[in-house]
Amino acid sequence: MNTILVWKEQLQNLYAKYSLYIDIALRFILGFLVFGLINTRIGFMEAASGWICTLGLSVICAFMPMTIMIIAATVLVLLHFYSLSIAVLGLSTVLFLLLYIFFLRFTANKAWLVLLTAVAFAVKVPLVIPVAVGLLATPMSMIPVICGAAAYYIIYYVKTSSATFKAEEVSEMIEVILTAVKQIVGNKEMWIMIAAVAICILLVYGIRTRFFDHAWKIASVVGAVAMIVICTAGNIVMDLHISYPEVIINAVVAIVIGLLLEVIFFGVDYTRTEQLEFEDDEYHYYVKAVPKYAVTAPEKSVKQIVKPEGVYQPDQPQDAEEILLTRSLSKELGLETTEKE
Repeated sequence: MNTILVWKEQLQNLYAKYSLYIDIALRFILGFLVFGLINTRIGFMEAASGWICTLGLSVICAFMPMTIMIIAATVLVLLHFYSLSIAVLGLSTVLFLLLYIFFLRFTANKAWLVLLTAVAFAVKVPLVIPVAVGLLATPMSMIPVICGAAAYYIIYYVKTSSATFKAEEVSEMIEVILTAVKQIVGNKEMWIMIAAVAICILLVYGIRTRFFDHAWKIASVVGAVAMIVICTAGNIVMDLHISYPEVIINAVVAIVIGLLLEVIFFGVDYTRTEQLEFEDDEYHYYVKAVPKYAVTAPEKSVKQIVKPEGVYQPDQPQDAEEILLTRSLSKELGLETTEKE
C-alpha cells in the first residue's frame, strides 16, 4: 500500500508539472484507438482504412477539443457507410444526429465518455465503464455512456448485416431502411446492456456517496454483481446469447479497476476515523472525519565522507577480525604511538 501511495504522489507531481503534454498524449491514444477500431472493424472504404488516415486523424484530434474527435469519428463512420449503401448512410446519419442532440443538450463536456464507452464495448470490456463512472462522476454521466453504447450497437448491426443493405432501387432502399430501423430498435441485447449500464451507474453512485466505511469498495462490488444479474436475467427471459464467462471476467476486472480508482482518487484510512460533535446557535453537528493516507515520496540523500589527512583508512570496508588484527599488530610494533605523535 505504501508503494502504491508513493507512486500516486509521484504521478500527481508529474501530472501537475506536465499536464499539457500528458493531456495531448492521452487524446492521441484515445483517438488512435477510436479511428483504428473504426477502420479495422468496418473498413468498407479502402481509401480511409489505412494506418496513415488513422495516424493523421489521431495527431490532429490530439490538439483539438474532444467534441472535434467525436465529429471526426462520426464522419469517418459515415464515409464507410457511404461506400456500403446510400440507404444505410441516410439512416445512420439520422440516428447519430438524434444521439448527439440528446448528448450535447445535457453533457457536452463529457464527450470523451462517448468514445471511451464505444471503445470499451468494441474490445469486450463494457462493464468497466459504468463502475468507473459511478465512482468518479454523477448520474448525469450515464447519458454519454448510453449514447456511446447505442452508437456501438448501430455500427455493429451495420457491419454484421452489410449484405442486406445492397439495394439499388428506391423501393428496395425504403424496405431496407424500415427493416434496419426495426432491427436496431428491437435489438434486445442493446436494451439489456443499456439498462445494465444505467442501473450500475446509479447503484455505484448511490452507495459510494453514503457515509459508512468502505463505501467505494462495496459500491464497486454491488455494481459488478448487479450487471451480472441483469445480463443473466436478460439471457434467461429474452433468450439472448450474452456470454456468461465474458460477463464474469468483465465484473472481476470492473471490481479491480474500482479498487484501484479508490486508492488513486479517494484513499482514506478508516482505522483512524474520528467522530466529532459540536454545536452553534442553530444546529447540533455530528461529524465523521476520515483522514486520507498521507505518504510522501522518500528523498535520496548522498553523504560524502572525507578521509582525514595523515590517518590511514583502507579503501575497502573490513570485517571485525581484520580490524582487531590490525590494531594488535600496530600496538605490538609501536605504530599506534607514532601515529598519535
